[in-house]
Parts: sequence; C-alpha cells; structure tokens
Amino acid sequence: MDAAKLYPFPANAGRSANMKANRRTDTKPELALRAALHAKGYRYRKDFRLDLPLRRVRPDIAFTRRKVAVFVDGCFWHACPDHGSRPKNNDWYWSPKLARNVERDRAADDALAHAGWTVVRLWEHVPVEDAVAAVIAAVGTPRDAPSLPCPPTAGTAL
Repeated sequence: MDAAKLYPFPANAGRSANMKANRRTDTKPELALRAALHAKGYRYRKDFRLDLPLRRVRPDIAFTRRKVAVFVDGCFWHACPDHGSRPKNNDWYWSPKLARNVERDRAADDALAHAGWTVVRLWEHVPVEDAVAAVIAAVGTPRDAPSLPCPPTAGTAL
C-alpha cells in the first residue's frame, strides 16, 4: 500500500485542530447526564473498565451492583442514522473506521449481555430528561437516595 494512504492527511489546520479536540470521555452530553443522575441520588462509576470473559469494555457510566452499562454515543463517531455524517475527505479511511466503531459497539453489547449486564445506549442528541428516564428505567430507584432529615423529637439535644 502507498505510504500516503496509511493515514489520512487533514484538509487544513483548522480541521486537524478540531479533530484533535474531540474527547474520549467527559463529553458535554455525558457530563450533563451524569450531573442529572447524581442530582437524583444515583451513584455510579464513570469510564469504568470491565474485564469481561469475551472482551474488555469501558462504559461511560457503570452501575456495578445493578450491572447496568450506559454509553453516550456521539453521532459522528458511532454513525447515528439520523445525524451521523460521512466525511467527504479521506473517505477511504473514514468509512471503514466508522464501520469498525459500530462493529465494536455491537461486540461490546454482546459481551456485556453475555456477562449478565443490561446495556443502555443513548445518542448525544437525546434530551437529558429522556436520557435520564432511560437510565432510571434500566437501573431502578437509587440505592442511596438522599433522605430528608428527620425533625428532632421532644427532649433530644441537637
């Protein structure tokens, strides 16, 4: 294979800077979901590595006791059918890469299901309220929900 075809060259410096700024974890949609879940009393692990029998998986949010793995997938990187776009430049590189990302997602889902986990996959464009509702449906009520302080009874010191 030609050396120039091993890795794509960016169309310009701005595009290169934009792609380098993409994060693997702590994306805006993920942070918003985590903040909303935490405010409702849910406790979880973020970017938690699971060494499963079939493969290693890193869900964005993991409820380890309830065995629920939550992924917040970006529309571009995970080929959203509604909002995913196909790059015009370096299509020879991006099309197989995005297809491999989708294949990896399905393999992770299968590995988690095989290990007894429930998988919740959310697109980044899903409203936070809907995302929270989907997670709550899978997880159930929070185990350590904040409780209201009990009023002191007569004769008790504060």
